[in-house]
Amino acid sequence: MMLFSPVRHLCKPVTTYLTHFRRGLHLDDRLASACVIDGKSVAKAIREEVKSEIDEVVSSGRRPPHLSVVLVGADPASQVYVNNKIKATKHTGITSSTLKLPASVTEAELLSHIDTLNKSAEVDGILVQLPVPPHIHERRVCNAVTPSKDVDGFGVVNIGRFCVDQTAYVPATPAAVLEIIRRTGIPTFGKNAVVVGRSKNVGLPIAILLHADGRNDTDAGDATTTICHRFTPPDQLKVFTATADIIIAAAGVPDLITADMVKLGAAVIDVGINRIKDEETGKTKLVGDVDFQGVREKAAYITPVPGGVGPVTVAMLMKNTLLAYKKDIDFELT
Repeated sequence: MMLFSPVRHLCKPVTTYLTHFRRGLHLDDRLASACVIDGKSVAKAIREEVKSEIDEVVSSGRRPPHLSVVLVGADPASQVYVNNKIKATKHTGITSSTLKLPASVTEAELLSHIDTLNKSAEVDGILVQLPVPPHIHERRVCNAVTPSKDVDGFGVVNIGRFCVDQTAYVPATPAAVLEIIRRTGIPTFGKNAVVVGRSKNVGLPIAILLHADGRNDTDAGDATTTICHRFTPPDQLKVFTATADIIIAAAGVPDLITADMVKLGAAVIDVGINRIKDEETGKTKLVGDVDFQGVREKAAYITPVPGGVGPVTVAMLMKNTLLAYKKDIDFELT
């Protein structure tokens, strides 16, 4: 099932092999480099769609959606992520608030704050920025958010509904991966997909989305999906990836996927975010799980890091917040 027409301007550069890939034909040796998927353009399109719907709601006299973010501690990376999310809310017309708590906050105190937000009629979505300090049980915190406001999709109710193909809030990063695939026009039906990464918030949900059959509520990927991870023996990992039409790299290992592991014409979506030292400048830089320069010479599609999945993840959070505001999901349905 294709929800969107392929949007060619989301890739740069777009070369003549795109049509061949979509038709499932073999690619030849004349390929120069992959279509680099512009995640910022994908994210902008999603944000504009959300903004348009919110503008219409507000013009009718209703209040806009509201997202409450809870940030525990002063982790620099978490602060950057929260700032990006708040920036996105302003663009779409979603109002937001950030509750900043010290790293010393007790679990009971944090749960009390979440309970207050759960009960507020003015709050549509709640996001507790992870990770939380080690003295706080992460799973208990995620489950404390009421399912109808769990826009991160990390609570067990949303996880369970999602796993059995019922409508749920899909975690933003897996949702972003599927959105990129759909909007770029990458075919999934009958394709071989390999997800390298097994985290409960990223790798596993991506695999579920890709293999869904569309009989219930989940958008069908209808791919044959294999899950590998950072401890899959390298020779075995290569066996799986070398036959994959779609590779999703989400293991958190820099340059785990190299050109010799990718077949000609594959689509490679890099979810990895790794901070490493640049040997030339001595500064820290962001890289993914894919050897971008090498793999782009063989892949038909590839996402960069940064500028690929990341911006779309934030945009999908905005979309989930709008869904929560509209109360489109009936959590009483069994």
